[in-house]
Amino acid sequence: MTTATPRNLTHIETVLYGATGVLVFLGVWSGLSISGLVPPQFLPSPLAVGERFTDLFTAPFAGATLPAHLTSSALRFAYGFVLGAVIGIPLGLLMGWFRVLDEIVSPVFDALRFIAPIAWVPFAALWFGTGIGGPILIIFAGAFPPCLINAYRGARFVNRSLIEAAQMLGTPSYRIILEVLLPASTASIVAGLRISAGLGWQSLIGAELIVASTGVGFMMVQAQLNISTSTVMSAMLAIGLVGLVIDITLRALEAAVRRRGLA
Repeated sequence: MTTATPRNLTHIETVLYGATGVLVFLGVWSGLSISGLVPPQFLPSPLAVGERFTDLFTAPFAGATLPAHLTSSALRFAYGFVLGAVIGIPLGLLMGWFRVLDEIVSPVFDALRFIAPIAWVPFAALWFGTGIGGPILIIFAGAFPPCLINAYRGARFVNRSLIEAAQMLGTPSYRIILEVLLPASTASIVAGLRISAGLGWQSLIGAELIVASTGVGFMMVQAQLNISTSTVMSAMLAIGLVGLVIDITLRALEAAVRRRGLA
């Protein structure tokens, strides 16, 4: 009995299948909206959401337009994401090289990394109120673990012959970390950044629902209080589109790093 090998899809086929999925989703959504099974107040049509989404680019809601809210959210995300990467990547590499540091940090890290970022909201509210520090803390809680874990794994699985060769030449530890571990771990680190960005962006929205006075999450809360479902869904659409752009950018970076590693 022979097993058929799955055929790789062409780029055009991938686009067509993706477009089919989107059209089916919009068709079901439109059907439910038109049928009257759900009141328009709670499930507006795709056209109504699209019109509201366009209006929010010029008409302020909750104190600002949609681009202004997105800018505020993106700024918080950038701070938390960069902070998670700047601390997580070097610490992961150091833990992968220094066994003592690994033994010291791992118990604490393993206990904390399973705490959902949203669980830090009460502390964020108590420590920072509705200032920028609260959302940054929550984004950091989501972005930091993947950065550390992937940098650590990259350092631990580096080809031992490269390390042994550097040690035979008398290379000091800091140069081995910078010139051997870091380049060899780049693909793993970039993969971790992609995961980190996704978790950080999701954590940001959760934080803004509770501890922010601007941003897309805050906008959604205000829209919910005003029973403006089309505004809520427009904000969700904006969140999804920005998240998609972030993921595509990091996916392209990951592919470029892997191609360079194979070259």
